[in-house]
Amino acid sequence: MAGVMETEEQSRNRFQSELEFIQCLANPNYLNFLAQRGYLREKPFVNYLKYLLYWKEPDYAKFLKYPHCLHMLELLQYEHFRKELVNAQCAKFIDEQQLLHWQHYSRKRTRLQQALAEQQPTQQQQQPPPHGNAVTK
Repeated sequence: MAGVMETEEQSRNRFQSELEFIQCLANPNYLNFLAQRGYLREKPFVNYLKYLLYWKEPDYAKFLKYPHCLHMLELLQYEHFRKELVNAQCAKFIDEQQLLHWQHYSRKRTRLQQALAEQQPTQQQQQPPPHGNAVTK
């Protein structure tokens, strides 16, 4: 069926399905499920994962709610990683590392935002008045 054009509705449905699927890749337990069922050993499925790399393009990545799924997609390109995912301990380790990253990231981001908020008032006080509005003594 090469050369058959996809309708707008079909294109929208494919986009939505691929968006949902790629975001599922952020879940290490789902990856473990796929590995245990043998999907990650099947050539057509591996080719599909390679096809999905287009989601790394900014025009597509902007739609992702869980952007770390792109990192998992990248790792899934490697056979060794796909084989390791059969082990539930591997999925558990990845899950724990994600949690630690999120906890650290949110704390670090909060501290950074607080520091920026504290700097803004002092920066405004140090700035000279706008030209023409200078107060004379």
